[in-house]
Amino acid sequence: MSDLQNQMNRVVAAFVEQITELARRAAIDTLEAALSGREGRRAAAPVSAAPGRVRGRGAKRSPDELDKLAERFQEFVKANPGLRIEQINKQLGTTTKDLALPIRKLLAEGAIHAKGQKRSTTYFAGGGGGGGGGGGGGGRKRKAKS
Repeated sequence: MSDLQNQMNRVVAAFVEQITELARRAAIDTLEAALSGREGRRAAAPVSAAPGRVRGRGAKRSPDELDKLAERFQEFVKANPGLRIEQINKQLGTTTKDLALPIRKLLAEGAIHAKGQKRSTTYFAGGGGGGGGGGGGGGRKRKAKS
């Protein structure tokens, strides 16, 4: 029986080795496909959908990259007023984290305004007309009037 058990162990080890190699190849193929797809998407859009992932963790975005993303956001809001950030992200292929800084800058400049708080915040073009008062910046509470 010892010989039979050794033979079974060798077959199982060979099988595990084959499965591991197939999984490794599948992972490499998936990664290559994702990277080639990301490059194609970047060529089609002026600003990548996830700029932080391309630069590496913790790397800052360039001022030009932030300006392009802010411009893209502003144009989208002008064409589609009153949407929430989740809806905008779906259309632009971005994340809330990607847009947080450009939105703060646009709000400070008066290029856009927000209405509502936290997740119910909606965005409008311009500095406060049209869609109803200026918002609290998307997540900040306003002080009550005295």
